[in-house]
Amino acid sequence: MSPLDLVPVTTTDELSLSSIIGALSYALDLTEGLPAGHSLRCCWIGMHVGQQLGMDSEAQSHLYYTLLLKDAGCSSNAARLFELYGTDDRLVKRDFKLVDTDSLARLGRFVMSHTGVGKTLHERVNRILNLARNGEQFATELITTRCERGANIALQLGFDEQVANGIRCLDEHWNGRGKPARLDGHAIPMNARIALLSQVVEVFHSAEGCEQVLDEVRKRAGSWFDPEVVDAFLLASRQPGFWEGMRNEGLQLRIEQIEPASKVIRIDEDRLDTIAEAFAQVVDAKSNFTYGHSARVATYTSVVAKTLGLSEERSRWLRRGALLHDIGKLGVSNAVLDKPGRLEADEWERVKAHAAYSEQILGRMAIFSELAGIAAAHHERLDGKGYPRGLTADQISIETRIITVADIFDAITAERPYRGAIPVAESIAMMEKERGTAIDGDCLDALKRSLPELGF
Repeated sequence: MSPLDLVPVTTTDELSLSSIIGALSYALDLTEGLPAGHSLRCCWIGMHVGQQLGMDSEAQSHLYYTLLLKDAGCSSNAARLFELYGTDDRLVKRDFKLVDTDSLARLGRFVMSHTGVGKTLHERVNRILNLARNGEQFATELITTRCERGANIALQLGFDEQVANGIRCLDEHWNGRGKPARLDGHAIPMNARIALLSQVVEVFHSAEGCEQVLDEVRKRAGSWFDPEVVDAFLLASRQPGFWEGMRNEGLQLRIEQIEPASKVIRIDEDRLDTIAEAFAQVVDAKSNFTYGHSARVATYTSVVAKTLGLSEERSRWLRRGALLHDIGKLGVSNAVLDKPGRLEADEWERVKAHAAYSEQILGRMAIFSELAGIAAAHHERLDGKGYPRGLTADQISIETRIITVADIFDAITAERPYRGAIPVAESIAMMEKERGTAIDGDCLDALKRSLPELGF
């Protein structure tokens, strides 16, 4: 079973921000290599802690979105992490969350077991020595990149500084030995203190169960965690239904229901566009070679749709699909995405899985239910040789065909790990060879007519 094979949640016509962010948080879990629903379970844990601490509804609302968006910057350090460790960045991220970094012995064992896996002994030794010499500097760099990017995403989504600061300070520790600013004690925002504890609780609960969670939390009280937050968690953990509330069934709906009722945010078309744009940036930050890809595909899609006569409303709707068409790539390791040479068969299968992931993530939202299939089918071909389903021409909608031509055009004209950018004229000539097999001829003609408008 896929890690995303969960029942989609039905939403009402009156769409709330929490339902959209909650659904999209599954993409963030993929990037971190964590079980589906990690961010939602952290929200469940943290909100119970906030209630035990007596937070008012305003503070609880800030905490709620800090918890859901704590990993919004998670893709921005993936390429660098792969560069340093030379192995699957998602596994490094996942397993690192189980390490108490105050223990040099545990940290050393982690580096030894996760660096250069599958590489030659010479390369492994060189990477380990590099991390041993410069580990502190690298860790600060990686966390700074992640936390600042996440804070900026929150601000872009319209949240205030309380949410942004909670994300920015997620990895600060009560004893001042965290990162990136080495804040300590009450200098760390309360949202960040709760989010860090919630994250550790969730990863240990998913990996090892309740008893290990309680041991780990008590052990880190006063070092990683604010003792007051630990006490609040221990009280919350004894409430009836607390642990049962973290099961997958109905999880997203439960999280929507614990948002402070007086602070529920309803969203309009403009806010929906902003959310799609923000998460497209999360996707494109995964690899240096995909920077700006989703935004460009969205631009090409909009212009081709207009040229083909789609209505303004339908074109705007389709642009969101183009922005999010590759959201499933957050579940693909940079060891594959950034590989300079030819992909092995198993690596190619991992790349192909991103289309199914995209459909599953977008399909969790009723408002994106139609768009999910359209966006995720952008690698299907008219001749039936595409993926993930091998659809044929009569099964591929005009909207998918538009995104496909936009995606292929950008893929050819952009720089890739294995080659430089290809000039536009040569790119169009290459696409002409796929007319009627991979590419719809009307869409290709519309793209060619649109090139001057696109600045080519």
